[in-house]
Amino acid sequence: MKRILSLYIIREITSLFILSIAVFTLILLLGRLIKLTELVLARGVPLAEIGRMIAYLLPSFLVFTIPMAFLLAVLLAFGRLSADNEITVMKAGGISLAQLMPPVLLCGLVAAALTFAAGTIGIPWGNSAFKRLSFEVLKQNVSLTIREKVFWDDIPGIVLYTEHYDEEHNSIKGVIIHDERDKRRPLTIFAADGLIGCAPNLRDICLVLHNGSVHAAGKGGDYRLVNFGEYVMTVGGTDKGAAIGRNELDMGIGELLHHIGSPATAAATRFKMRAELHGRFAFPFASLVFAVVAVPLGMQNRRSGKSGGFSISIAVLLAYYMLLSLMRTLAEKGSIPPALAMWLPNMIFLALGWFMLRMSSLELGFRIPALGTLLRTRRSAD
Repeated sequence: MKRILSLYIIREITSLFILSIAVFTLILLLGRLIKLTELVLARGVPLAEIGRMIAYLLPSFLVFTIPMAFLLAVLLAFGRLSADNEITVMKAGGISLAQLMPPVLLCGLVAAALTFAAGTIGIPWGNSAFKRLSFEVLKQNVSLTIREKVFWDDIPGIVLYTEHYDEEHNSIKGVIIHDERDKRRPLTIFAADGLIGCAPNLRDICLVLHNGSVHAAGKGGDYRLVNFGEYVMTVGGTDKGAAIGRNELDMGIGELLHHIGSPATAAATRFKMRAELHGRFAFPFASLVFAVVAVPLGMQNRRSGKSGGFSISIAVLLAYYMLLSLMRTLAEKGSIPPALAMWLPNMIFLALGWFMLRMSSLELGFRIPALGTLLRTRRSAD
């Protein structure tokens, strides 16, 4: 009997979970699709490469959409079971609320494992591959992206301005370049003219500038001016083909640990890397937390139906992500230890969920108004 009931609950949650992942991922992807469509229309990028870009972006979306989808799935599943009085029948048959939790927690464990895989394996791979492919697309279509008297910032950390650009010969005149790839010593380059092409290693964009000057600012008011007849500037990957603009989001667990333990890593960067490292483990745990929170909320939401379940899930997600964002900001500034900051939202919501679950098991109801009801009440008061 318990096995049949567990399979019934798992099937109920799984179908809603898969549908919710598709919907949430599509919503998040729409914002990127606008820019990707521009690549097809303005630069003639093949659809196959656009498809690869979308595949590389999916892990970064799934890290967020999997916990979101799981929360909504459990809310809707238990909301329907409660609305159809199936929960009442189960309790009348001697099945307690605690006995309904194992299949929910099992689904939460699967969701947590998927989120962990997407965060620790998918995101570093996807981000690095996306940046490499984006740079390749940029390099192949550089003549279509540079415009006269327009600031060009397609390469992270570099802004280029030119008074005249000859697309046929890839020549530029009246050039200003601001290079912030090295935050400690930004450069501003002025040149009378130059050429744009590919470096011999075929991985970099090469700028050959003539008759200009390099202005470099450093710490403590340090300033350096160098005049040149010819200056060669390359931007792109390393010998390993790593994409430009690499940060903590592109690193695996081992790489993060290496940089955190390295004395050469700046203190501010170390705080960010520690926050990212603990986030890789804390964020997947949110699915298990949402399992405890969603069951009592779904049972209390029997009258509102699917619209009420969606409103409550949005309210819970907003509260969780706002708290998580605040804690991450404090952790990156060094105000709170990163481990405590990244795990604190889980602990708070787990305690809240346990309290609501305890109240529901004791048949002590609590009222959680839907988000739409709160908004209508506020409008009436105004």
